[in-house]
Amino acid sequence: MRKLQKLHNFMRKYPIKACLKNNTEVTIHPFEKADKENLLKFFRDLSEDDRLFLKEDVTKEEIIQRWIEELDYEKVFPLIAETKGKIIGNASIHFNKIGWSKHLAELRCVVARDFQKMGLGTLLMRELVLYAQEKGIEKIVAQMMDTQTGAQKAFQRIGFKKEAELTGFVSDLTGKKHNLIIMVNDVSELWKKMEDLLMDYDIKITG
Repeated sequence: MRKLQKLHNFMRKYPIKACLKNNTEVTIHPFEKADKENLLKFFRDLSEDDRLFLKEDVTKEEIIQRWIEELDYEKVFPLIAETKGKIIGNASIHFNKIGWSKHLAELRCVVARDFQKMGLGTLLMRELVLYAQEKGIEKIVAQMMDTQTGAQKAFQRIGFKKEAELTGFVSDLTGKKHNLIIMVNDVSELWKKMEDLLMDYDIKITG
């Protein structure tokens, strides 16, 4: 009951409105059933290179439909960023409700090419880390393929460190094998680093 109350209290803050450095106004809110078609269009509009390393083929309607049917903010908390009714970013944090890794959560984030390097990904992830703090999470994990050097650098900028590299552990959407990179950061350190970065990006929370 207390968990549901915490979730309810946290959800009351949304939607959040912000202004990026290029004066683009964005709205951030949790993914809901009504966002299905917009999210599907967002993924289909991504370049092939941007989609290649995603864990699922998110251009398929049945994948997004499954997300809707399994929607449980206590298990996966997904956020989307919109501008003028168009989704330009999607991020989610994945929790383990039971077991020896319940103090960990996994972070995922995708931002449209035209809005990368503007701090939008950092803003989305900051919100997810704040939710992780509310849930008592201690460490955040990010997983990516060895060839995703841009993603690795982006996570390094917010303090993540490589903890492991598993040889030939994952396949991209074409079936090609890659090494899996596992990066980790403490929640407390991550929060401060992202706050500093948002100041550097000159992002303003407007509502």
